[in-house]
Formats: sequence, C-alpha cells, structure tokens
Amino acid sequence: MKEKTSFHAAAKKYEKKMVRFLRDLIAIPSESAEEGKVIKRIQQEMKSTGAFDRIWTDKMGNLFGQVGKPGRGKKLIAIDAHVDTVGVGDLSEWKHDPYKGKVADGKVWGRGAGDQEGAVPAMVYAAKIMRDLNVDLTEYSLLLTFTTMEEDCDGLCWQYIVNEGKIRPDAVVVTDSTNCWILRGHRGRMEIGVTCKGKSCHGSMPHKGDNAVYKIAKVAQQIEKLNGRLKKDPFLGAGTITVSYVDCKTPSLCAVPGQAYIHLDRRLTVGDSKSSAVAEVKDAVKRAGVKAKVEVLRYDRPSYTGLTYETEKYFPTWCEPEDALQVEAAIKTHREVLGKAPLVHRWTFSTNAVSIAGMFGIPCVGFGPAPENVAHTVNDSVPIKHLIDCAAFYAGYGQAYCDLAAGRPHKTPMNFKRKKTN
Repeated sequence: MKEKTSFHAAAKKYEKKMVRFLRDLIAIPSESAEEGKVIKRIQQEMKSTGAFDRIWTDKMGNLFGQVGKPGRGKKLIAIDAHVDTVGVGDLSEWKHDPYKGKVADGKVWGRGAGDQEGAVPAMVYAAKIMRDLNVDLTEYSLLLTFTTMEEDCDGLCWQYIVNEGKIRPDAVVVTDSTNCWILRGHRGRMEIGVTCKGKSCHGSMPHKGDNAVYKIAKVAQQIEKLNGRLKKDPFLGAGTITVSYVDCKTPSLCAVPGQAYIHLDRRLTVGDSKSSAVAEVKDAVKRAGVKAKVEVLRYDRPSYTGLTYETEKYFPTWCEPEDALQVEAAIKTHREVLGKAPLVHRWTFSTNAVSIAGMFGIPCVGFGPAPENVAHTVNDSVPIKHLIDCAAFYAGYGQAYCDLAAGRPHKTPMNFKRKKTN
C-alpha cells in the first residue's frame, strides 16, 4: 500500500467538523419535498468555509456550490448528493434516536447518516481542502449539487437541472452509498399500476356482485410468477418485479369492492425497456384471465419550494464500461489519494444516475460513504473513516479526470479488484 497523499492528511484535519456538521444534518428531518431546513444548514456550512466562488439554489430548491470559475475549454466536474431521506418508521425498533446523530463504534448513527447525508460533509470539506492545498483549477471547475426528492422520484432533480438549468457536466460522481467502492452502473426502475373493475353490491349477497379484489389477487399471483421469468444480466443482475401496494374502492366494509388496484415496483436490467416491461405485465393480466388497466404512473408532487415538475415514473438502466474515462479517473483517484487498489462493482438500488446517465447520457461513476445495506433501515449509519476518505477522494477527482482526458501518464498502475456478482 502506498502512503496516503496530502489530500487525505488535509481531510483528517476536518474530521471533527465533518462529524459535527453531519450530526446537525441528521437532527433536521428532511423527507422528500421537506428539505428546506437542511438545505439552509448546508448553505450555511458552505459559506463558512469560504471555499466557494458561487453558491445558489434553483426554483426546485436544489443547492449548488461552484469551486473555480467556468471558462471556455474548461471541464465541469460535478459531485452529487441527494439530501432527502425516508421516514423513520417504528421508533421502538431503533437502538439510537434517529434524529440525534449519535457517535458510537466509530460511526455516526441516525436517519440519513448512510443514505445519504454522510456524503454532504465530505463534499463541502473537499472544497475547503482544495482551497487549502491550492489545487490548480485552470483545467476544470467543480460543481457540488445537493439535490432534492430523490427518495420520492429518483433523478427528477437532475431532469430539472439539465432541462431547465441547462447544466450539463462532463462527468458526475454520484455519492449515494457505495461503501467507498467504485460503482459503474445499476438497474433502472419503473412504477406500474394495475386496476381491475368489478361490480359492487351488499356484502350479505356477494353472488350478485363481481369482487374486484378477487380479480386483482389473480393478477398478483401472476406477477409473483413473472418475477421468476425476467431477464438476467451477468453484471447488473436480474430484473425484478413485486407488488408494493394494494388498494380497493368499496362503498363500505359491508360491501363487495367494485375496484381494486396494485402498485408494481419493477427493476430493469440490461435488455429491459419501458415497452417490454409493460408488455410483460399485460401478459400477466392475460394469464390471470381478467381484464385490467395497465399504466406507467406519473409523479407530480410539489417540491419544498412549491414547484411541480411532473414526470413519468420510468427511470432507465445505465452501465459504464470499466475503461470509461470517468471510471478510470475514479480508479486513479482511489489509488493515488487513498493509496490502494479499489473494488469496482455496481449498486443494487437506484440513484439520481437514472437521469444523469440513463436519460441524458452524461458520464457517471459512483463513490460514496456507507454500505448500501444500511439504507432505509434502523441501522442507518456511516463510518467516520468514510467521511475522511470521501473528502480526500472528492478533492482529488477533478485533476485525475483532467490528467486522463489530456493523456498524461499515470503515476500508479490502474489495477483494481472486481467484486463477484451474485
């Protein structure tokens, strides 16, 4: 293992500030469309560092920080973290108060610690490290994006950033939980609704009606079987489908329901498309022997600023080759900044990259603190060591990218380890 660089030494100096900052973020509930207070807290910390040339928000409420001034021919490297979290669920299941940011066992614990507010202090203090070390910004500028509503609607924020803000970076580092591994893709997803109609009647004489719940139950059984027939990819894994919500409409609890609905979570692997996924569900309905409406759903919830930016709930698959420039730059950064060969793999869940890479084709790579398996759990936490490693990585990534783009020779071998897929 090589000696760690000055980036890592500089990051270590900010350990206590990053931990304190993260604890402040965890203490602020920030579920999707309710991120206003946490955005203000991040903005306050950004200003306190004095590292940013520009700090601003857009109409959706996304927060931006620019390090270095844009110029003709300069590359724009972005690092993205979503700042919203899921809820806490049953409080009795938590060993630590989800809003206290408890420090124990070398970790910070609480809702959002791992997914994914832990990346935020590392990003903000990466900017400070760059200024401390007088990083050369003649070839690029760094854009930090602190984005909203990802948990509700992956990538909606980046649809707005690209389409309305006209911001299109040369490469984006997505900081959702990677366990400090380098991740180069993940499955896409979509949300599909299936509605069956029947005929309502009094519950004392069900033979006079047509129970829509019985119909949708037959469809649900076929969806379970469909899950075992979906495509598989050796790297991204198999596509999946599951019933994630059930509902019905009935005049009373003493009546036969006249309408029933299931909500489907569909994960898309290589070879899947929106049309093929819908066709598979329609085939499942046919196999169930019922009539039903199948539709790709839409998202139209207002952001915390009041802006509604409607979109279809289809989020494409993306996967980058190992020799893609932004992936090689991440490997180079990991070796030169952290002093060891990285592990390269893919996410199981999805991220804002469904829009950044999947919709817009902007090169993406993943690198963030905390393992994926703590996300959305009562064990939500992040190792403090990851905050330091990520801050150093983010501070060094831009120059590594520019070095490779310009064809400058590597300082270290570009070897890495591949994680075995299931």
